[in-house]
Amino acid sequence: MRPGSSPRPDWRATADAALRRGRRFDRRIPSFLLRSPISRIGYAWGTAVGWIWGSLWSTGPVERREGLWVFRGMPKWTFNRGGVCVGGCFLTGDADPSDAILRHEAVHKAQWLRYGFLMPILYLFAGRDPLRNRFEIEAGLEDGNYVRRSSRTAAVSPRTAAARTAPER
Repeated sequence: MRPGSSPRPDWRATADAALRRGRRFDRRIPSFLLRSPISRIGYAWGTAVGWIWGSLWSTGPVERREGLWVFRGMPKWTFNRGGVCVGGCFLTGDADPSDAILRHEAVHKAQWLRYGFLMPILYLFAGRDPLRNRFEIEAGLEDGNYVRRSSRTAAVSPRTAAARTAPER
């Protein structure tokens, strides 16, 4: 699915099911790996990888926005879709990212903080379809431009967005 394209009519039900599966799976992950010193090391590693990749290929400005290091001017082949969040870095093309995109990416940063080294593996297994990928769903499909914003969908504050990644107990 391409960002901004029309999703299947049942996309909300599919997305809700993906979130439920993801939360059930999270209960199987040992708690010492989640939101812990170990996950912080994984987040730092991811941020270092993002900084190195961004420093090598970015031809645009590097800015600090919404708690993220935003590397603009990346060649298209260096990232998927509209950009990629690696640790605390958002790597993207020439366009200035909107506030909605930055909210979406800030949730991915919070996911990196929660999962650390597990994040790339879990994201890989969540799949490429954003309507079934729990990480994209948690980050907000509307903010990520995967679905059109409906009239009943309000903008989400960064605090609410961060709460989306909180574990369900």
